[in-house]
Parts: sequence; structure tokens; C-alpha cells
Amino acid sequence: MDNNKKLLGKRIKELRKNAGLTQEQLAEMINIETTSLSGIESGRHFPSLPTLEKIALSLNKELKSLFDFNHLHSIDAMKNVIKNNIDKLSEEKISFIYRFFET
Repeated sequence: MDNNKKLLGKRIKELRKNAGLTQEQLAEMINIETTSLSGIESGRHFPSLPTLEKIALSLNKELKSLFDFNHLHSIDAMKNVIKNNIDKLSEEKISFIYRFFET
């Protein structure tokens, strides 16, 4: 759970910065204290659903885009996860992945 809070916080911070907003500006737009937004972005606090909806609306994003963290992992980290888990896959899944790479 803590990891998800941190990933969500990083994602919100990334989207806020991409929108050219300061923490103070976004906090004012969604009607929360700047310290609360700071806690969300640092992963110390998990925002409520209404707060998440306000954040998404203020950033002109769909709610689900706040949870799109895959790009926050490095390519090397993703490769390591794949390498460490390939032996755990069923033959069917390995075959599917093989066909995917062949196309």
C-alpha cells in the first residue's frame, strides 16, 4: 500500500509540473491546504476519491491517468522483473510471449 501511495504521489506531482502549476496553485484549485497536497505528492497521505477527482479535473486528465505509473520504472528495472519471473510462467504464457515477440 505504501508503494502505491508513493507512486500515486509521484504521478500527481509529474502531471502537476507538466501542467505548469505549483503546489500552491493546484491546492487552491482543488480547495485543500498546500501541506495536504505536499503529503499526497510525497506519498505520506492517500487522497480521498473526491480529492482525486478534483485533481484529475484540474489537471485536465482522466481519473485513471493518475494511476498510470508504468513509465516511472526504469527500463532496467522492468527488464529485471521480466528476467526474475520468466521461469515462473506457464508454458502457455511463454508461448504467448514468444508469439508476441515474433510478430
